[in-house]
Amino acid sequence: MKAMAGSGRDAFLSVEAAEREAAHMPPFSRLVGIIVSGREEALVLQVARELGKTAPQGVSESGAKIQTLGPAPAPLVRLRGKFRYRLLVRADKAINVQKTVGDWVGALKVPSTVRVYIDIDPQSFL
Repeated sequence: MKAMAGSGRDAFLSVEAAEREAAHMPPFSRLVGIIVSGREEALVLQVARELGKTAPQGVSESGAKIQTLGPAPAPLVRLRGKFRYRLLVRADKAINVQKTVGDWVGALKVPSTVRVYIDIDPQSFL
């Protein structure tokens, strides 16, 4: 912030890029936000926990890493009468996150009253 306030745009961008690379955050990796939502909190939490148990984790044969965090209550845990829980997937760019996440979520039988929203490269985590 000091760099930005002092017209040090390039210094700020350099520091920010180094911090993002060290933390394995975009643009040096991919993020996928997953929101499990429904009117019955116990059922939503059950689905979210099952996703958490079966989530992709670890290192592939090629050495690419994937990590899934959660589930945790969404920042807005109840929105428009629906309870919401989130998971966050962080993956190396070498991993096809669309296929990996699609296969993972698709393998779980989700009740018709629960929705699973997948947001590839989310702009917001609310």
